[in-house]
Amino acid sequence: MNVTDEKIPRPEEVEKELNEFLSTRFGNRVRVAALSQAQDADEDGERTDPPPRPAPGMDFSMKPEELSAYLDQYIVRQDRAKAVLATKICTHYNRVKLARDTGDDGPELVGGVKNNVLLMGPTGVGKTYMLKLIARRLGVPFVKGDATKFSETGYVGGDVEDLVRDLAREADGDLERAQCGIIYIDEIDKIASSAGHHGADVSRTGVQRALLKPMEETEVDLKVPHDPVSMIQELERFRKSGKKESSKINTKNILFIMSGAFSDLAKIIKKRVADQGIGFSASVGGQHADLSLLQQVRSEDLVAYGFESEFVGRLPVTAVLDELSPQDLYEILKNPNNPIILGKKLDFAAYGIDVRFEDAALRLLAEEAALEKTGARGLVSALERAVLPFEKRLPSTAITRFAVTGAAVADPEGVLAELTASPAHPQWSEAFGRVAATEKEWIREYLRQNQAMLSERFDMKLTASRVDLAADLYGQRPTDVRSVMKRIHKASGMVRKIELRFFQDTQVNVVLEEDAVDHVVRITGDSAKALEDYYGRFVRDFEYGLKLLKEKTGGNRFFITREALCHPEAFLNDLVKKSLAGK
Repeated sequence: MNVTDEKIPRPEEVEKELNEFLSTRFGNRVRVAALSQAQDADEDGERTDPPPRPAPGMDFSMKPEELSAYLDQYIVRQDRAKAVLATKICTHYNRVKLARDTGDDGPELVGGVKNNVLLMGPTGVGKTYMLKLIARRLGVPFVKGDATKFSETGYVGGDVEDLVRDLAREADGDLERAQCGIIYIDEIDKIASSAGHHGADVSRTGVQRALLKPMEETEVDLKVPHDPVSMIQELERFRKSGKKESSKINTKNILFIMSGAFSDLAKIIKKRVADQGIGFSASVGGQHADLSLLQQVRSEDLVAYGFESEFVGRLPVTAVLDELSPQDLYEILKNPNNPIILGKKLDFAAYGIDVRFEDAALRLLAEEAALEKTGARGLVSALERAVLPFEKRLPSTAITRFAVTGAAVADPEGVLAELTASPAHPQWSEAFGRVAATEKEWIREYLRQNQAMLSERFDMKLTASRVDLAADLYGQRPTDVRSVMKRIHKASGMVRKIELRFFQDTQVNVVLEEDAVDHVVRITGDSAKALEDYYGRFVRDFEYGLKLLKEKTGGNRFFITREALCHPEAFLNDLVKKSLAGK
């Protein structure tokens, strides 16, 4: 057979074979992404790269208010920080979208600065969580680094450019996505130098300077000379293309967000404003006063704190996060999307135990967590202390439902002993039913309050029946509201196909009302088999009667409600009576 007759493998096939080979040799640390070699030719016949396009899954058209509303579903308080981040991040990515849509980067702005952000605030107030949510909503890769782990040369801990390379890994090798990612560096206040720049301060200043170019615009080579994995990837590329290629990531559109507690910065700000005669002559007292002063931070304060002026200049946006009060911590636990309670529900669900949390228990946990002064992190330890005895003992019993009440938080060992001594006592089932009903009503209220936003976000009308459906699904298994809405959206789309299929099979046009769709979703879920079984029943209930009505009346559009699905015979009889009365 002639060589030219052989079937040329598709890029996906080559990618699969290479990944199987690399997986055998190096585990999951190395993967190959197939790139299309199709290119456009310019007037001189030279091949040019295709114009850049937004990568799949990235939403570069979101408005600040939309992103802020999304964050409100998950983040308690921090209104100022949410507004700043939502506005500046949306503006950044909409500018990226504008440049890509027009194929023009706009005017050459000498000294133009990206919307890099500096976050200030105590630990455990939700900085990392907020940024992860933003990245997930926008569909951009996200990496987090610790400023204390980096050195100027990369010999200690890592190189600042490693974070850029990590974006490529987070984007599964998609450089288009990687070049629009978010890099978050925590504890940035730890690399501020003190006066004199002696000893370790030289290294801190060096890290600041190493960050300057990536924060603005530079190209970072994905190939690291001392990394054998990257060398193997380079050899593979050379073997395939026959030429040496350079893979680089441009940082122009990568957002850098820094954060730190800045515990001593308030004193510097206080001295400045006091010297200016604004009246801050009293001593700085407590964290609330510190946070109030941080709201007035200026570039000169950050320079006095120990940052290079060039470094400060690349962080034009500042946001201060508030300390969380016991009420804030309670609202975090109460939020139906919070990962702390959902995570604990999943822990018990792994043993087949359905756990619900009483409102009084959440308040006690919040009060205990507030005493630890670690923000939301204290909630995790407070929750573990309260439920660990139950998590250890209940999986070895026949108990499948348990309500974490205020008494269970206040006296875990005592309540556990009472529960295991008489697990069949009605008080336990009564407590669970009461707590589950309260939770369901709270979810209904949450959905009603966010009705407009959720309807737009998931492109479906959040009717009263759909609110009830979502509340029921939320209680069936540990999940968040986003997952529930996605499940309803998917299942509703499947149910809507009944309309087309019924018309193809019977030539009768039916329209399922929203409450009817919700009723079918409640019965079938997102199971294709259950929906197939239901369709057979639907045909048996409606085919003959609707065909007869179509023949007698000449009409061929019938609206099916939930009531019609539950009582098809009565529905058809009523249609017949109305048709006769209309003659």
